[in-house]
Amino acid sequence: MRLSKTFVKTLREAPKDETAKNAQLLIRAGYIHKEMAGVYDYLPMGLRVIEKIKKVIREELDAIGAEEMQLTALQNPEPWKKTDRWADQKMDVWFKTELASGGELGLAPTHEEPLTNLMRDYVSSYRDLPALVYQFQTKFRNELRAKSGILRTREFLMKDLYSFAPDEETHKKIYAQVEKAYKNIYRRLGIGDDTYETFASGGVFSKYSHEYQTLLPVGEDTIYYNKDKSVVLNKEVLEDDVLSDLGVTREELSEDNGAEVGNIFTLKYKYSEPLGLKFQNKDGKQETVFMGCYGIGVSRVLGVIVEKYADDKGLVWPEEIAPYRYYILAMGDKGTEKAIEIYEKYGLKNEMILDDRDARFGEKMSDAELLGIPYRVIISDRTLESGEVEVTHRATGKVERISIDKFVETL
Repeated sequence: MRLSKTFVKTLREAPKDETAKNAQLLIRAGYIHKEMAGVYDYLPMGLRVIEKIKKVIREELDAIGAEEMQLTALQNPEPWKKTDRWADQKMDVWFKTELASGGELGLAPTHEEPLTNLMRDYVSSYRDLPALVYQFQTKFRNELRAKSGILRTREFLMKDLYSFAPDEETHKKIYAQVEKAYKNIYRRLGIGDDTYETFASGGVFSKYSHEYQTLLPVGEDTIYYNKDKSVVLNKEVLEDDVLSDLGVTREELSEDNGAEVGNIFTLKYKYSEPLGLKFQNKDGKQETVFMGCYGIGVSRVLGVIVEKYADDKGLVWPEEIAPYRYYILAMGDKGTEKAIEIYEKYGLKNEMILDDRDARFGEKMSDAELLGIPYRVIISDRTLESGEVEVTHRATGKVERISIDKFVETL
């Protein structure tokens, strides 16, 4: 990434029609581009962050034996009709389209139906279970009002994981594994300290589901928690019988705003029963597969991280998901020559942005802060006189002058 070569340009002002901090900064910094309300393009650096988030999620899910695949966005109505979720009156977020040859298709808002239907071809015996399958897939939801930047959009990237078990006992073990994996994911993404497993409505599936809520002033959800945050619940389940179940009183709870960054559901037989997903048990009898689903909104998580860490100068990325590690700021003829030499030799392996533009020092400094790269390294004619580079940590502001040889050694 040489800034003199890239087509992406930073903006001094935020778009007037964008009020959310996450979208304002990401657009100004050239990470995303707004197509229309609730629809955004991911430009090269924004895509790098998305891929870093996916890498963390992928590693943690692979570690518990989940397998990645990719389902289609276009949806056959038949499985959805069997579960009574095709009609707009039953699910009001559908985007639908008509085939030129006749007939109707949908753009998937979620994937329980198609995957359950698919698994009928691969699950027939208890020996085929349990199975954990996940994907990273673009979802489409016809939200009445897209808002909060990339926190609530009409087209978004989601990781959805589905579990297929022979019985509830096996499902509970899988559920616990996913809970542990999610804890690791949020820790590695830099939001673990402020993200809590939260009791929420289980709908028709079970008494409760679990959401993962990150404490955030701009969060759309209202959540309540006790003093040590060992019990956290969504406002939607703040009822006397729930409080009794959880062993807390209303007086013990504090109120705050939260942004949902994930959820996990026990589905039981909600989809496997109407779609006929069955298996033969050890006694040769047919049983229905017990299911669960587990989601993380990847693009939403990105927005939450921006809201959590950004300061008045721009973005601030946690190191594990930053698009690049070093922002090499080159100034002067000798400084630029040395910066290019280091970039060409070490840049690919060490994830460097090289700011080799013919621009003022102040403009380069401003962009370095706006882009939020963890380490800014100034290589200039002046620093070369003493054989040093100046390294600034974006998150803490700590400045360190070290020898060029030592810097190269770290690379």
